[in-house]
Amino acid sequence: MLKYCLAGAIALASVATHAQVAQPTPIAAPVASAAVLRVGTEVPLRLSEELTTKGKQLRVGQRFHLETAEPVVVNGVTVIPAGSPAMGEITDVRNKGMWGKSGHLAGRVLFVTVNGRQIRMSGAFDDKGVTGTAGVVGAIALVPVAGFLMTGTSAKVPAGSIVKSFVDEDVPLSIATTAPPPLAVNATVPVAPQPAK
Repeated sequence: MLKYCLAGAIALASVATHAQVAQPTPIAAPVASAAVLRVGTEVPLRLSEELTTKGKQLRVGQRFHLETAEPVVVNGVTVIPAGSPAMGEITDVRNKGMWGKSGHLAGRVLFVTVNGRQIRMSGAFDDKGVTGTAGVVGAIALVPVAGFLMTGTSAKVPAGSIVKSFVDEDVPLSIATTAPPPLAVNATVPVAPQPAK
């Protein structure tokens, strides 16, 4: 009997020692606030490549690359970082031609990609080359065939040009906010029973 009591006391002492070493366990839930990136929010974009009618390479429907020129911030948090990739599409192309006809191109913004998600965008731009009308009129007066050979200039939008665009859909956001420090809960330390007298 004494042997069993002694074994029980040793086991309780071992549990008590282990329980006293246990560290406090922090309890805290992630804190987030709901926000929305609203339709109509302006997002300045920068062309990553030159677009030109020179060489007659542009086609309607052809896509081109842009990137965000500056960050978009909601509630003090950057939701679209500067440099985020975006995509646009050519909507109209007219190459320069005879009789002083100038080139023309137009494009629109399709979307910007953030963390693998495409956010629908709106926004358009265009460029028109210089018409050679005055030269054509003068040439026709002197030599009729010369007016036929005169052309306008090609349309060109250089790389780095800023294109104004806007968010075209409401995007729900979950923004992490600064949480209070976690509440520390100490482990309960069992009290060893007093030996019977």
